[in-house]
Amino acid sequence: MSVLIIGGDKIDSIASVLHSFAFDKIVHWDARNPSVVRKEIPSDTKLIIMLTNFLNHNAMNKFKNEAKRKTIQFICAKRSESSVFCELCKHFNPNGCLLEQR
Repeated sequence: MSVLIIGGDKIDSIASVLHSFAFDKIVHWDARNPSVVRKEIPSDTKLIIMLTNFLNHNAMNKFKNEAKRKTIQFICAKRSESSVFCELCKHFNPNGCLLEQR
């Protein structure tokens, strides 16, 4: 599955969490530059994760609305491995996450 991460500068630790949830293609846009609003969501994207730290608000609104229109799952999380892990558990395993965080 493909995931688009919008926000944050470095996502190395978050990428390992995403791999444990079977996301094999990870696209990252840092979204500090306002020109990110002109980008289009890749067509194979199954999930969008917005990292709320260091995020352009226009980008957040645009991509949140576009995800809703295209029925792409959308998650907001802080820019930390544990926050992303908890949000993924809520959305992909609502009865409790059985994956161990590394």
